[in-house]
Amino acid sequence: MNKKPVLVVDDDPSMRMALSESLLSCGYEVDNAVDGADALRKISKGKYDLVITDMRMPKVGGMEVLRGVKKISSETHVIVITAYGTVNTAVSAMKEGASDFIMKPFSLEDLESVVKNVFSSNGEGRGEKKVEGEMPSSFKEIVTCDKKMISLLELLKCVSKSKSSVLIQGESGTGKELFARYIHRHSNRSHMPFIAVNCAAVPHTLLESEMFGYEKGAFTGALQKRPGKFELADGGTLLLDEISEMDIQLQAKLLRAIQEGEIDRLGGRETIPVDVRIIATTNSDLKKDISEKKFREDLYYRLNVIPVHIPPLRNRMSDILLLGDYFLKKYSGITGRKCPVVSEGAMSLLKNHAWPGNVREFENIIERAVLIVNGGEIREEHLHLEVGEKEDLEAASSDISFKGSTLWEVEKNLIFETLKEVDGNKTKASKILGISVRTMRNKLNEYKMTDL
Repeated sequence: MNKKPVLVVDDDPSMRMALSESLLSCGYEVDNAVDGADALRKISKGKYDLVITDMRMPKVGGMEVLRGVKKISSETHVIVITAYGTVNTAVSAMKEGASDFIMKPFSLEDLESVVKNVFSSNGEGRGEKKVEGEMPSSFKEIVTCDKKMISLLELLKCVSKSKSSVLIQGESGTGKELFARYIHRHSNRSHMPFIAVNCAAVPHTLLESEMFGYEKGAFTGALQKRPGKFELADGGTLLLDEISEMDIQLQAKLLRAIQEGEIDRLGGRETIPVDVRIIATTNSDLKKDISEKKFREDLYYRLNVIPVHIPPLRNRMSDILLLGDYFLKKYSGITGRKCPVVSEGAMSLLKNHAWPGNVREFENIIERAVLIVNGGEIREEHLHLEVGEKEDLEAASSDISFKGSTLWEVEKNLIFETLKEVDGNKTKASKILGISVRTMRNKLNEYKMTDL
């Protein structure tokens, strides 16, 4: 595996050594700079994927290092470290292009986590090239040759210039965050921070402080004030990933922040104005959540100004060849192995799989196959595909006897058998059968079997 080069900048020898040893143990290639001036000299001569710099240093401070890095290479990530964790310092660093910040005191585990998150935020190191394939050059960020997807990207490029909230809906694994970043990159805010909050990954009790920040002494353990994601995203874009997982009481505070353009830190006495463009994503049926009192209707309409629906992979199967080529080259490059070829049998399996896990499942399958064959030929046995919806349907329908049945009876039996296979889930059964949920309900009413 190609090691990512990291430059550690700190005038404290003991801190510099601790940071370096921690990063070396994680598999990174580490270089050191004894102060800001030394860092700028090394940055001008070498290429780094990441620069980690202390903020307060004599003569040349961390902010000057940050600006120097961005002037030389805008693609290089920068993490700033400060013991003087004022909100203004952190926000200024993010606005100048820092990928993240960390405040002293911190554990080495905290540092490793921040570094990992920074690298995973775009999935690639500085030297890794994107595969162009046959798609238009303007769509290189998202791999597709599907006409509907390209039309969607063209639409998003047009609406990205506005400040209007965007609600991106789609099944798990379709790349909703990738689309959110696409909108940000083509917006007037592209030079400002893009901050993401995974509402499903942060416990409900911590999500409020994560989003809105807190003052020193706001709760046990709040030893210093810390800005929330809203403040860090000021002037830029805030992604609320898996918005349906947010506690309904916190939804009310979010709604106020969006409407008023201001937030309240936990323990704070004054409101703080923020200018943030909101993009929310979900794989849940929010209208159903609203009917079940799990999601606020007023928040839904506030977020759904620009609705975006990402199609599942099974509806854009023309992308299989292009995606396969992209992921083969990507993981061959990452692992330093020769790019394998795909046999006709394996390609046939890929084209006929239902892909319930969408692009994420497809990527995982290709990554695993690259590791298994080590530059050889990928055959059917290397894919280890799990049985998907398409195979489930074939298995269900194979047990149905059509001989001597009317078309109405065949249709009825097929619907009932499919519902049985998916435990009565009408939405999933409708997708398998290629009909709308409304049609499914009408058919069940016709069969007088609505309570399945």
